[in-house]
Amino acid sequence: MKKSIDPSLFESLIGAALKEDIGSGDITTNAIVSEKKVATGRVLAKEDFVACGLEIFKYVFLTLDNNVEIDLRYLDGGKVHKGDTLATLSGNARALLSGERVALNILQRLSGIATLTSKFVEKVPASIKILDTRKTSPGLRTLEKYAVQCGGGANHRFGLYDAILIKDNHIKAAGSITKAVEMVRAKFPDIQKIEVEVKNIAEVKEALLTPCNILLLDNMSPDDIKKAVDINNNRARIEVSGNVTLNNIHEITGTGINFISVGALTHSAQAVDISMVIN
Repeated sequence: MKKSIDPSLFESLIGAALKEDIGSGDITTNAIVSEKKVATGRVLAKEDFVACGLEIFKYVFLTLDNNVEIDLRYLDGGKVHKGDTLATLSGNARALLSGERVALNILQRLSGIATLTSKFVEKVPASIKILDTRKTSPGLRTLEKYAVQCGGGANHRFGLYDAILIKDNHIKAAGSITKAVEMVRAKFPDIQKIEVEVKNIAEVKEALLTPCNILLLDNMSPDDIKKAVDINNNRARIEVSGNVTLNNIHEITGTGINFISVGALTHSAQAVDISMVIN
């Protein structure tokens, strides 16, 4: 799965990241390396993974010196193997050394998310979509959700502004599931989708008496998930969330659900191992 991302989504982020790391100047590099020195480099994979963030990686160096030449050997979404060269670089040595850490941090982080997502996607049939959540790094949500796409997953809502999701605390505030849905309908009569979080069979039955479209089964056992699917009888789509891991996901894939949302995709993905060797 090959993906690309609009530069406007990361330009300001890269500027801020470089300012944070370089500040008034890379004093070590500037003391040792001539401003006219030219160097070459290679970006090497030290494990197998799904690539994500390569265009962003490239943009880091071009921000420091737009004459740097970078040849990307992979596209985002490509499967990389240990020992592969992801990219080669040639240009001002100071730019290559000063941009290395920021560029690698982003590439390693996003590739880690894409890789973990791909492992979850491989565990489920095509009829089930693996979704991310809002459990993302502050300021990096757009990039981290892009990484989920690169791994074959799909995005849940981007924020509190673009979809209705009635959770347990909303239900407590309203007094009941029924009342919460009624209040949403009164405020947004033309809304197309309303998702309701439920944690037991009684709440499933109550939610299905309302005009909701999606049930979010929160931390329910495989047996209760199956019961909920049977009770639903295809009236609403069903999402499962809560403590789903690569080790237990097989327990719910045959229950008839539509989505599995996994917060770990973005909050617990381990950065992949990538190195950059400069000559």
